[in-house]
Amino acid sequence: MQTRRSLIVMSLVAPLAFRSAQAAPPAANDPVAILNAIYTRVAAGKGDGGGAFVFENKAAKAKYLSKSLIALWAKADSHVTKGDIGSIDFDPVTNSQDPDVKSFAVATEKMDADRVTLAVTLTGRLGNPKVEADRVIRYEFIREANGWKIDDIKGASDGEPWSVRAMLQESLKT
Repeated sequence: MQTRRSLIVMSLVAPLAFRSAQAAPPAANDPVAILNAIYTRVAAGKGDGGGAFVFENKAAKAKYLSKSLIALWAKADSHVTKGDIGSIDFDPVTNSQDPDVKSFAVATEKMDADRVTLAVTLTGRLGNPKVEADRVIRYEFIREANGWKIDDIKGASDGEPWSVRAMLQESLKT
């Protein structure tokens, strides 16, 4: 038999438990959470730091990129003459040479069990590119044994599409 006290306690605890379950933050390895963390860092301060931290060294690549993209990038880098700029000569995270990120919005475009495509729309502090397509960077994520990883980054420059994976593959042809 329930006492009045136990009913009061249950009526107070149940809604709190339900609310905390609903308000749980996204998993750290959720693709949306990954991009939110990346772009929060990119937009911090004056928004001019860029996203090189995503691919600046082996540890960063292992944290963010898929195994196949890491392998392709290493292969492309091995073909670069010492002292030359690598195959990726700009910041694909900000689609720029000179990062300028005030804010961002992440939207899911495609999702299935092992692949997700997300679009990030950037807003600059100093204005936006003339071509609207240049503001959007798409990320293709794949699920690997150790979680979600970026398998490609795509965007446009002056409306012309580019892909990190395609640029790395193209660099192996020359």
